[in-house]
Amino acid sequence: MKAKQLGVGIVGCGNISGIYLRNISRMFSHLELRACADALPEKAEAAGKKWDVPALTTEELVARDDVDIVLNLTTPPFHASVNRMALEAGKHAYCEKPFALDMEEARDILALAEKKRLRVGGAPDTFLGSAFQTCRQLIDDGAIGKPLSAFAAMNCPGHERWHPAPDFYYKPGGGPMLDMGPYYLTVLVSLLGPVASVQALTSAGFDERILGAGPRKGETVTVEVPTQYQGLMKFENGVTGSIIMSFDTWRSEQPRLEIHGTEGSLLIPDPNRFGGAVRLLRAGESRLKKIGTRSFPYRWNSRGLGVADMAHNILKDRPHRADGRMAAHVLETMLAFDEAGKTGSAVDIRSTMDRPAPLKSGLKKGEIA
Repeated sequence: MKAKQLGVGIVGCGNISGIYLRNISRMFSHLELRACADALPEKAEAAGKKWDVPALTTEELVARDDVDIVLNLTTPPFHASVNRMALEAGKHAYCEKPFALDMEEARDILALAEKKRLRVGGAPDTFLGSAFQTCRQLIDDGAIGKPLSAFAAMNCPGHERWHPAPDFYYKPGGGPMLDMGPYYLTVLVSLLGPVASVQALTSAGFDERILGAGPRKGETVTVEVPTQYQGLMKFENGVTGSIIMSFDTWRSEQPRLEIHGTEGSLLIPDPNRFGGAVRLLRAGESRLKKIGTRSFPYRWNSRGLGVADMAHNILKDRPHRADGRMAAHVLETMLAFDEAGKTGSAVDIRSTMDRPAPLKSGLKKGEIA
């Protein structure tokens, strides 16, 4: 192994793996792709051939001496089990969202990582992108004064329109909250801190979904989870927020994210991306001002940035930013919306987290600090 470089093994070579493979191989010099695995051997073989790494079983991958971090890109039902396998083998683990399917799994993973003195983390890492680090800088610098309220909305008609195998989006572990909620909530808690309690109304607009793309086009998928969430949040610092997550909306012009404070309002772009337009209105002004984001380098699709940050901070012996405590807190918040929707009562959030350290401005692409 090269000095100051950690080896990454990827488990799960499906749709999302391509951008991770590319960025880990080309963007971050302190990472080196060492192997890949998939439950379908042909997928691992195709990825291994393209990126010149061995295609293995998951068991073989986690046993390799040159794999330091297991990047878990499996579907949600396997996130906790693959993370556990990696940790038991002495590897750090980083997984796609959601962190687990329930809080018992999440707490077990956090406890095992602590016992093994290993790192665990989870997507999304878009909060490290240029748009959201610019927002963090603005909030920390007092551009909107004391934050008072927040609003988040994701409205679409469902992923079956484009995804060739969308079944898991409509089974436990799926739905708009667990699928898209991590992007919105991770940005919000990275900017505002942890959530204290939630309330919600939930529903499912359709019993079945018709696939609109791929070889299974025209087939139906049974819906087993809510596909519409309207929720309220109270953050530990007193900020109040509302959130809409919907697979039942044909068209919407609702904004993605907003944070309002005593001295202004901050309009924030799509948290499923790393960049985008940041707009600010200060108290006493009449027009929104577009804020430049070029002080931070990660404006394009930089998935893998969270893994790179984990590796960098392992080498520096410092906390990493997309850490397991934040991912577990976001998971508990999302699950609480489900519980609140079923019971009609407010649900307190038991877990907490620390706001991740901001990235330094002026970095070059591929750098972490």
